Amino acid sequence: MFQFVIGLLLAVLIIILGKLTKFEQDRSFYSTVLIVIASYYVLFSFISFESIFIEISIAFIFIIFAVVGALRWPLLIGLGLFTHGIFDFYHVKFINNSGVPVWWPSFCAGIDIILGIWVLYLFKVKHYFEINSQNHAS
Repeated sequence: MFQFVIGLLLAVLIIILGKLTKFEQDRSFYSTVLIVIASYYVLFSFISFESIFIEISIAFIFIIFAVVGALRWPLLIGLGLFTHGIFDFYHVKFINNSGVPVWWPSFCAGIDIILGIWVLYLFKVKHYFEINSQNHAS
């Protein structure tokens, strides 16, 4: 539970920094975060030499969400982050990867779920990415 709270606090820090620096005004900000988050399990699989193909395949799905979200449908960025948070809780049950630190899934879930909810909020309630997509289209 402690790891989840630390992840949650880090997600809030990422949101604050994204606002202060105005990085979040660009769709690529949270897309890049999703790509990096999805890559960690691949890193862990190379550390343990276990489940490398499975981890790359799953990461590739989230990377597609990030890229398509940044280029076309920003809703996919929030859905990808949130879904990755749910995936974190089930990872250990379905994938054998001893390179993953014991504390990682709950820590990562805390970040992913909060960021996913935030990006969905920006998209659905604030229409943030629709308004700012003019910067991206040029």
